[in-house]
Amino acid sequence: MTSPFAPLRGQLLSAAEALADGPAALPEILAGIVDDVDHALREPLEIFPVCHHSPASALAMLRRLREKQPKVIYLELCEDLQPLLSELRNCRLPVALQAFASELVDFPKESAPLSVIAPITEASAEYQAISYALDTPGVSLVLVDRSTDHVFQWQPDPSSPAETPEPEEDLHGDAVGVEIGDLRPRFAELEEHLLHHGQVRHWSEWWDQYVEQPLAGADHETYRQVMTMIGSLFRRLAPHDSKRYASDEDRERYMWTRIREHLAATGADPADCLYICGAFHAASRLAEVGSAPGTPDFEITPRTGTTWLYGLIPSSHSAIEAQFGLAPGSVSIAAATWQKQLGRLRLTPFQLDGQKGGKKKAKRALPPPAATTGPVTDHLTGYLAGPPTLDGLDEEELRGWCVDIVRLARRNGYLASTADAIAVFETSVLLAGIRGRTRPTPYDFQDAAVTCIEKDSVPGRRDVKRLCEILLGGDRIGQVGYDALPPLARDVYDRLAPLGLNLEQRSIQRALLDLAARPELAPCSQLLWMLRYLLPDQAVRPIMGSRKLGEKHIQESWDLDLGRHQRTIIELGYEGVTVEQVLEQRLRRDAWDPKATAASALKAVEHSMLFLESPRLTEELGARAVELLSAERTVDDAPAVLRRIRRLLGHYRATTPVLPSWCERFVTGGYAHYCTLLPTTFVDEETGVRQVGAMLGFLFGMESLALSLGCDRTQLEIAVRQSHPESPAKVALLWAARHQLGDLPLADLRLRVDELLGNPLVVPAVPQYVSGFVQALEPVPRLAPFVVETISKAFGRLPDPVLLPWLPTLITTLRQQAAELVPVLTREAGRTFPGTLAAIDSWTPPWLARRPAVATATGARQPSGGPAGTLLAAHPASTDAVAELLGCPGEWAPAVAVPASGRSALLTAFPATAGAVAALVSA
Repeated sequence: MTSPFAPLRGQLLSAAEALADGPAALPEILAGIVDDVDHALREPLEIFPVCHHSPASALAMLRRLREKQPKVIYLELCEDLQPLLSELRNCRLPVALQAFASELVDFPKESAPLSVIAPITEASAEYQAISYALDTPGVSLVLVDRSTDHVFQWQPDPSSPAETPEPEEDLHGDAVGVEIGDLRPRFAELEEHLLHHGQVRHWSEWWDQYVEQPLAGADHETYRQVMTMIGSLFRRLAPHDSKRYASDEDRERYMWTRIREHLAATGADPADCLYICGAFHAASRLAEVGSAPGTPDFEITPRTGTTWLYGLIPSSHSAIEAQFGLAPGSVSIAAATWQKQLGRLRLTPFQLDGQKGGKKKAKRALPPPAATTGPVTDHLTGYLAGPPTLDGLDEEELRGWCVDIVRLARRNGYLASTADAIAVFETSVLLAGIRGRTRPTPYDFQDAAVTCIEKDSVPGRRDVKRLCEILLGGDRIGQVGYDALPPLARDVYDRLAPLGLNLEQRSIQRALLDLAARPELAPCSQLLWMLRYLLPDQAVRPIMGSRKLGEKHIQESWDLDLGRHQRTIIELGYEGVTVEQVLEQRLRRDAWDPKATAASALKAVEHSMLFLESPRLTEELGARAVELLSAERTVDDAPAVLRRIRRLLGHYRATTPVLPSWCERFVTGGYAHYCTLLPTTFVDEETGVRQVGAMLGFLFGMESLALSLGCDRTQLEIAVRQSHPESPAKVALLWAARHQLGDLPLADLRLRVDELLGNPLVVPAVPQYVSGFVQALEPVPRLAPFVVETISKAFGRLPDPVLLPWLPTLITTLRQQAAELVPVLTREAGRTFPGTLAAIDSWTPPWLARRPAVATATGARQPSGGPAGTLLAAHPASTDAVAELLGCPGEWAPAVAVPASGRSALLTAFPATAGAVAALVSA
């Protein structure tokens, strides 16, 4: 049978022959696109090619649905998203269909979570088909594209699914976008050529100028043939050896296999069906493509064991643009074009019953379907040969844009006036004429506004380009309705209802909780703290109040922005039914993570006590912390372990009569563990002073509890004696540990420091010793006066070439590693130094002041008179031991007779009273 496109084919081949110096493949390409159009139109099941978020495709779809009224619609969309379509009526568009999986089977674990989204806007052919099918009795809608599981099966690297930059508001996150009708040249030179000769900056502008506007009023056959031709051209110019091209061909085989399965199962007549797919796929010539009986099927691999969860998330125009690499503002311009064309053509779009955000229009009964079209005729030749039908200048529309942009600019701080509006009008017309257009496009108007209004600096948050995008449609943001939310999200809204706030509002709202006057708000406070832990920082932010162990606030203040973070709440619903369940799963996941440490497990323990109040979960997490601590071979997290276990022990001691068993095991196990590692960490160069100080802080701080639980102090003494550090800071720590154990008196410690300051060879290393002594305040806090003394001596004796470079290092070290020790030094310095400036001149440091003593001629000290002196002289052993411990040995002077005082004479005169008291005490 002769093809109706034979004349067009001959004309294109003649043109290719005339271009003798052109590419050798040009005749094949030109003839091939005509054959592709002919092949697609001969398919008994009507193929309707569309472009992603195209108003022209939506208008053509709307007219075709009213004319043909198909009984079955096959739609290029992931087949497992079918149950979500009915929930669109509960949402405000744009929204995105989402499939989510956090627990993966047969996929790399490190790629979790996996997410697929398919955004839906009002100005799209997909939404028109969905609305028609769901609200028209007797119409079936069948999704035929690969499942979300196959999306990642066919993807080479699921661990990095998103190749495009993330949207500004992160509404889609790192989800993979399902492209429906992606029409963009995959041949970079072709796109560059089209943009250059079309005098446009971006592909979206070229498409709007040369495809959208000419096809807006085209008839159905012209639209089909032109879109199929464009899809064929881009298909033939695309690199055939790429993984994306192979994946697209598998998608086409997959979809037609599903179509034939449905036709065979239902017995539907292909003439009553409509297949909606991207124009790229409409021009396919694969052997598996077609509805004819006997067409070979594609072997569809089974899905993996991954469990997918489905839902709807809010979307926005800017999120769609960023997800699919469109020009900023292009989706907003498409939405405005859609509304304008509806009014110009007097068309009523399909809209789901109960759809939020749309204009409520009375539904009209569909007219009888049009008669079956006759044989295929060539509309492509006339379309390509004739001049484009362009609308003339709409002065009223352009004048309205100019006035509105000046008003917006003045509101945002620009010094714009009526003269600027006139200049924008004339510049828009001028730019359109230079670019060969009879009518200024929104992009011409945007360039003109930037040229005439933009100044050297932007006075507000928005520049003129952004103001034009707002004027021409704005960044419309969708919202998922309450009925379409998962159970967890609905539970969150219900439990926060007593606050009396509109949580769906996309702005920050202040919540004031007076828990003393309204104790019924306590559950709201508990939920807000859990959401604070689970959601991003800006979603739920406390202004007044905190949640720590042992604290109880009577008033709280919160800034809530749940409306703009609805996606994160919805994705929490994929992890559990309630917030408590999700939080418990998160805590378990953190504690049992392969990279978990004892510090992270203790953090999970603390959070379980703060938010869940579940003794069983706390006991499990505590046991996990004990297990992780005993398995650690490094002490990198020793400071965090010490800080958290101290806080937990303090809380338990204040609230419970006995410590939990896991706390006792943690203390005893940690004592033995750190004693074992202490000699090694002292000499290990990779272990910092902060970590060694935290270890000693654990050993000395938990010593009394550990000994009461059965630990042996000898183990610590042996560990300290076996430690032989070489680093000056660690040597200082070792001295402090020996002093705490009683092996190094304070006098000897002071003598060693004086020797360091007096040795010219060691003076450059004195700052490191001082840093070690500062870290020693953690395990030996009673050394604070000595540390103040040491620092004062260093400031007084060190030369400037050593002291001045050391001061910044000391400050940064204290700030980063010992911030909590600075108040201890400050308080001790306040007690040591004079409180006024005038007292400094007469002040003598206590370590330089002489100690008053009563000495005999031989230098021996004489005990004071009275009963105390007599008692000390009679039993000198105790005094000698104390003197030796303090480093003040001396000799005893002979006792001096002390005359009896008045009290002694009174007791001697009346012994009965003293005898009665003695009898009472001895009884």
